[in-house]
Parts: sequence; C-alpha cells; structure tokens
Amino acid sequence: MPKTTQLRTYTVREGLLDEWVKRWKEEIVPLRLELGFTLGGAWVDREHNQFVWLISYEGPETFAERNALYWSSPKRDAMGLDPDDYLVRTEERTVELAY
Repeated sequence: MPKTTQLRTYTVREGLLDEWVKRWKEEIVPLRLELGFTLGGAWVDREHNQFVWLISYEGPETFAERNALYWSSPKRDAMGLDPDDYLVRTEERTVELAY
C-alpha cells in the first residue's frame, strides 16, 4: 500500500488546549506508534485554539482500515478519552508531499 498522510486540524474547547495536548502526547501518540502510524509533527495555534498534526500510515492495510483498528483497540477504549469532551471541530485532509 502507498503511504497515506493526513493533516488534521482540531479546534479545541476554550481552556482545554494544554490538557488536550498533554493527553494526546501521553495516551494517543504511544498507541498510534504501536499500531504502525508515524507522526510528522504537531503544532499549537493558541490564537485560534487549534491543534494541528500530521499522521501517516504505510503498510499492508489502508489508512482507513488501520485507523479503524486504532478506534476498536481495547487500549484506545481504556483511555476513557472522548474527543467530544475536548474538540469543537475536526478537519482531516489527505495530503501528498510536494517538497
């Protein structure tokens, strides 16, 4: 399968940006890496209360199939992390490297 990369932009609820970033780093990142995803970086846009990150997958399954595995993982369920508690809006774009 070819490498698929998504640019994800999350608008975070007022006052929860730092908490979101902490939980993302400590809980989400390790599981994503364990499941074969790679991360191209993550940024905070405090002016717009947004969190922006790049996530990629290149393996025997499609990105969508691997993402479904992440969401159905018992480790994901054990996080007790409901994105709706933190995120007002999410935008996911599949992007290709141009440079």
